[in-house]
Amino acid sequence: MTRTALVTGGTRGIGKAIVQRLKEDGFNVAAGYSGNEDAARKTAEELGVMVVKGNVGSFDDCARAVAEVEARFGPVDVLVNNAGITRDGFFHKMNPDQWSDVIRVNMDSVFNMTRQVINGMRDRGWGRIVNISSINGQKGQIGQTNYSAAKAGMIGFTKALALENARKGVTVNCIAPGYIDTEMVDAMDPKVLENIVGQIPVGRLGKGEEIADMVAWLSGERAGYVTGCTLSLNGGQYLVG
Repeated sequence: MTRTALVTGGTRGIGKAIVQRLKEDGFNVAAGYSGNEDAARKTAEELGVMVVKGNVGSFDDCARAVAEVEARFGPVDVLVNNAGITRDGFFHKMNPDQWSDVIRVNMDSVFNMTRQVINGMRDRGWGRIVNISSINGQKGQIGQTNYSAAKAGMIGFTKALALENARKGVTVNCIAPGYIDTEMVDAMDPKVLENIVGQIPVGRLGKGEEIADMVAWLSGERAGYVTGCTLSLNGGQYLVG
């Protein structure tokens, strides 16, 4: 049986790497995106996957997007909550929009998307939800109280939802990547980036493919005994006991 996977923020960076890996593993894959039409078109053409536009910060828009995916492929078996943005700034200078925009896209989206698929997964007795958090949701980061709060919230969400659905065959897990070689990181000031790499014991940035490998395993048939976990993939930069 071919499973169906939906990846939010799936047309660039880590999300695109996840989409590619799940496609290679034989899933029907839909890549969600919010506005970059060029990236969406390229992803659809390069990977041969469905792309679906939607605002993950809107419950109704998420319902519409999931309905589009299910109309084409059938029920969503795997949901990867990957969409995210940053609006960095020191908290004492942060305005309400910087706070609410990040919370809406990074945290509210996890409710908005998961709520669309959870009942179907429970009814079918099988489902995989993978939430992409961040190292900065574990340790905090200067200038990212909004982002760190949202990403930490994803970890708590993962644990609670895992407990609620464990007996229904639905696993819920979280991945907390460190600094990954994506367009967002490449755009950083070179000196800042050099300093960050100097703090990573393995001596390099991570790769999107390395995150995708873990998502693929958590999404598979053999991962049914793993739930409520947060897996830290950060090159040893932050060690969690």
